[in-house]
Amino acid sequence: MLRIHFTEVDLARTRLASAPDPLFEIAASLHRFQSRKGRWAYADWHRTARQQLREAGLGRVLRSVLLPLYPRAAYYPDFLTPVEAVDGPDAGLESILATPPQRVMTEMAILDRTVGAPAWAGQLAGPETRKEFVGMLRAYYEAVVVPHKEQVQARIEAERAARCRGLLDGGVEGMLAGLGPMLRWHPPVLEVSYPRQAEDRDLYLNGRGLTLVPSYFNWGEPVAFADPKLPPVVWYSLLHEPEARSLGDDPEQSLTNLLGRARAVALHAASAGATTGEIARAAGVSASSASRHATVLRDAGLVTTVRNGPSVLHTLTPTGASVLRTAMRKAEEDATGTVV
Repeated sequence: MLRIHFTEVDLARTRLASAPDPLFEIAASLHRFQSRKGRWAYADWHRTARQQLREAGLGRVLRSVLLPLYPRAAYYPDFLTPVEAVDGPDAGLESILATPPQRVMTEMAILDRTVGAPAWAGQLAGPETRKEFVGMLRAYYEAVVVPHKEQVQARIEAERAARCRGLLDGGVEGMLAGLGPMLRWHPPVLEVSYPRQAEDRDLYLNGRGLTLVPSYFNWGEPVAFADPKLPPVVWYSLLHEPEARSLGDDPEQSLTNLLGRARAVALHAASAGATTGEIARAAGVSASSASRHATVLRDAGLVTTVRNGPSVLHTLTPTGASVLRTAMRKAEEDATGTVV
């Protein structure tokens, strides 16, 4: 277990990342190749990722370079997921290039002691080898993460909407209390579940605050830097629902399911984030009916659902937002035409 100790200053400096961390998503997606746990949550991604890697000529890179450096184990090098990556992939990759050679060697030695490092790992201390490696990371990211970027962003935004509700209801402590089963808030300590093989440790923030980064591809235990001197960051898993059926699978049936006033109201309510109870009140239906309407919208790929304490919060997917914008634009055009 990791115990993160907060002061009042740390609570004031705690924030939730506004977007996925692209370099951590690279690491977490590589872990998905190394485990069958949670495979159902990434079924669509698994169906296409290996094919996309083959088409991009990255099969050998995956097996010989990336998987050995990102083992699904108690440790992989901190410099591979720099905090600067929250500002985008370019910033993160530049940070990897700028890592001091001595730090690279030190962390590779820890990797070797922990699970074993590839024989060539020390070469990453050299600028030319690291530049080549960064090119591989960029190619991997473009091949298997970017094609799912909209879906990942939609899930992150849904998670942020749920945590913001906790923030409004109970401040930062309310947000921390709703982070899920792997993170437990016992003031002034946030207890973070860690892999069984990892040693228990304490992290004292000492006024630095904490950055919380929800991750789409991480499954199971949250992740933090091994080096306590680095900026405090915790990447944690989203709570996945079974993947929704795509509109493209059966568009006629999906659109037929959407007909009706109650579902239109539910879709509109979800644009700002709405619980099942709020949808019920907006549509003037029972809670059970609202739940059924939300399920149809989710099955059609138009909303995504995340748990927010005892309730669930529904928000739009990129497809749902597009459908709603189109419907509203059509309504405005019809209204204009009527007036004219």
